[in-house]
Amino acid sequence: MLIIGERINSSRKSIFEAIKNKDTAFIQKEAVNQVTAGAHMLDVNCGTNFHDEISDMQWLVTKVQEAVNVPLVIDSPNPKALEAGLKLHKGKPMINSTSGEKYRMDEIMPLVKEFKASVVALAMDEAGMPHTAKERFDVAKKIVDYAGKYGVPPADLYFDCLVRPIATEPGQTKEYLDAVKMVKTIPDVKTTCGLSNISYGLPNRSLINSLFISVAIDAGLDSALIDPTDKNMIAAIMASEALFTKDDYCMNYITWFKEQQNSK
Repeated sequence: MLIIGERINSSRKSIFEAIKNKDTAFIQKEAVNQVTAGAHMLDVNCGTNFHDEISDMQWLVTKVQEAVNVPLVIDSPNPKALEAGLKLHKGKPMINSTSGEKYRMDEIMPLVKEFKASVVALAMDEAGMPHTAKERFDVAKKIVDYAGKYGVPPADLYFDCLVRPIATEPGQTKEYLDAVKMVKTIPDVKTTCGLSNISYGLPNRSLINSLFISVAIDAGLDSALIDPTDKNMIAAIMASEALFTKDDYCMNYITWFKEQQNSK
């Protein structure tokens, strides 16, 4: 599973202050800690201060890349901020995100093509938030077709089938899992999610998150935006991949377990 570290997001007060004060050491420590904990990519979002988002994104991408050697997920609703971050990125980035809305695809797909990026694609369009698995699947198919017009291959599309909070929409969990299974029937596409949405408003969120990621992996989830410093989450991912034949002979699980033992 592709683990995307979610912690460098200006919606967190500590990150907001670090970006505002240009606290390089704090940001770089967050980056290093996430990669050390198991993140394969790092999401970077500085959209809270939208007046300075472009310059903040340039600073953030530069400082994070100085500290770690993993690709970044450039995260913003603002195409100009996305472009600013993409221009400074080394290697293959990911863009977070497009949706199935035509105006948004017309903004984002040219950037995906120009910068040879992959992209998170939200399974929603002008009709609003989907309620059923089929609605999500239909949007995904539309995005695949539209992306093709821009020369963006299905392999660069990471579909987010939109996890909803079980505290307020318990029936949506099954619809989400069914949607992942359906989307995975589209050749070459991948799936991702903002996993912590599932536990919003509940106590002991780590427990809910770690159990949910297990069933999501079984359904076909390829990646997730998570807090990799949550050891319960990483343990759940490693065990789930071993259980659901995504880890040949459990070698990754065994290696991970030995590393945990040696670090004590």
